[in-house]
Amino acid sequence: MKLKQIASILALGLALVACSLEPTRNYQITEVWIPMPDGIRLAADIYWPADVSDNDRRPVLLEYLPYRKDESRARNYSLYSYFLDHGYIVARVDMRGTGNSEGTTIPYEYSDIELDDGEVAIDWLSRQKWSTGSVGMFGISWGGFNSIQMAMRNPPALKAFVAAMATEYLYQEDVHYMDGIMHTDSWMMSNDLFNALPGAPDFTLNEEWVKNRFNVKPSVYTYMHQQREGPFWDRASARNQYEKIRVPGYHIGAWYDGYRNSLPRMLEHVRAPQKALIGPWDHDLPHNAVLAPRIEWRHEAVRWFDHWLKGKDTGMLNEPDFAVFVRDYHPPDPSLEEIPGHWRWEDGWPIERTEHKEWLLHGDHSLSTDQAEETIHTTAYKPSMGLEGGGPTMWWGSLIPDQQPMDDESLVYDSAILDAPLEILGRPVARLNVSTDATRANWVVRVSDVAPDGLVTQVAGAAFNGTHRNSAREPDDIVPDEVFPLEINLHFTSWVFPKGHRIRVAISNAQWPMFWPSPLPMTSTLAIGGDNGARIVLPVIPPGEERVPDFKVPEPDPTLPGYETLDAGNSTGYAAITAIKTDPETGESYGFATNTGATRFPWGIRRFEEEIEHRTSDKNPSHTSVAGRYKLALELDSRVLDFETNVEFTSDERNFYLKFHRWVLVNGELYKEKTWEEAIPRDFQ
Repeated sequence: MKLKQIASILALGLALVACSLEPTRNYQITEVWIPMPDGIRLAADIYWPADVSDNDRRPVLLEYLPYRKDESRARNYSLYSYFLDHGYIVARVDMRGTGNSEGTTIPYEYSDIELDDGEVAIDWLSRQKWSTGSVGMFGISWGGFNSIQMAMRNPPALKAFVAAMATEYLYQEDVHYMDGIMHTDSWMMSNDLFNALPGAPDFTLNEEWVKNRFNVKPSVYTYMHQQREGPFWDRASARNQYEKIRVPGYHIGAWYDGYRNSLPRMLEHVRAPQKALIGPWDHDLPHNAVLAPRIEWRHEAVRWFDHWLKGKDTGMLNEPDFAVFVRDYHPPDPSLEEIPGHWRWEDGWPIERTEHKEWLLHGDHSLSTDQAEETIHTTAYKPSMGLEGGGPTMWWGSLIPDQQPMDDESLVYDSAILDAPLEILGRPVARLNVSTDATRANWVVRVSDVAPDGLVTQVAGAAFNGTHRNSAREPDDIVPDEVFPLEINLHFTSWVFPKGHRIRVAISNAQWPMFWPSPLPMTSTLAIGGDNGARIVLPVIPPGEERVPDFKVPEPDPTLPGYETLDAGNSTGYAAITAIKTDPETGESYGFATNTGATRFPWGIRRFEEEIEHRTSDKNPSHTSVAGRYKLALELDSRVLDFETNVEFTSDERNFYLKFHRWVLVNGELYKEKTWEEAIPRDFQ
């Protein structure tokens, strides 16, 4: 379709595409093509306000994702309604080679291809006759990541962005090498399989599709070859190059989401105007999050965009820069529906009144501010421990169970019973002097709240790859039995320890299956007492007068008929392992999980099935593995399409071994299949 034809459609038709539906509110959706310089066209849905006229010019908000705009129209229609009601046009663009866009599937997240195309899309949106020329960008997760990354490029039409549940530090905080340690879960199966699908509603299977999508090597192979920090990760990370961002940004985080560390860094280091809020949610948008209390974040986003895209004085720049939900105690209960606490304004970051209190670990396993006598504590590495710390899909987030089973396998240090409440807000810092009798080892530090009834709630934690003790860019072997210092910044947290509770610090060398185990059996030591004794520095907030933000309560959004969730699957969205079994004779531990779901679309039903199994061995941790199967079944009027992936990911002391097997069935008959298999050297993992 030519550009002139696109403009004619926008000016005249404003008709719904892909399905003839009557929405519950009078918005319109128009499908357009955005041309790239190389001739490839990106597919976009333009969402129009109910009161738009042919002569209107409005600011445009962009959400830019690989997550198949046609299948997500019900979600988008509801989500965008608030922006449409407040004078914005919203564009939802499929990335190159995904969804309904043309071209070869993007090679991996945040590639130069993705970001180059994004700049072109922003420019195109700004030049349409229905656009004021001002574009804002927003999104959660992938859409939040690339909003930050696009702000590093500063395209002229991009006036502001809102990034939710995202980070600017790709190596340490994305899902591939959290805390510098190999991580894998079912995301690597589902993401690459979804990207391999042809576009809806036709799902055309032809040689062009085979070449540009089905035969494209899964992106996880690229990440497997980038096991240390370096240029691959730097290219799209704002960390250490914050001066590149000249676009005003609003950052939304959550205490139960793994990407929350970004917020204080962005407030502290970016010179362009930045604001942030962090609340009691998981990897969700705050207006429809699983966990309460929810807020209407889009009201704040509209105020932000109104200021920068419309030139309105909304008062936002006169308000404090950071809204924080201060967490009160809750038990370690994954079934909780509401998190106790309250909202508070902070002027920015760092918080000047913070008192960094040092708590020392003692030989009797106590924790106090008193000096400790010198001794050495020793612990044996147990690779299979750690499920209670978060499991493979939690990423230092989500509601997790009682930490006591993990603590039973860790070095544990408890404070005396607190005689007054103690609030912390920030990133606790563990300062340790350690050694090990092996050349590879990881350390994990957790801070928890021990209630009078003995329940242990995790408050903060982090891991550290010991081979990165000098540099994550140039790792080196640990020298056996050599004592060396570690400074471990735990992940961003808020918590009020109640009177009558205890503070606990737990230290171990594993947290599986969140982190791939280090390969060698070993024993580690921890220095206690003296000038170099182990300690934790807590960011304590003294009591004082508080200012409270006034957030709006969400109201129900409109829905788009023709889309229906038939089976939502489990609450995590992934096959979630909840128990580990261990064979006492072989020392092998394993966890197995399944998940299913189904959605009805105007053109048919999509079902998914997922299985995943994690295995490791306490006797030989180098032999760790993940095996997974992910299936998408499309039940269409004239045929049934089954897209499946099997993944085998194993290791020994020297290598990782990754095998992907992908195939497609049409009405039960094999149509295409492809296998990738590669041995990849372990690079200090």
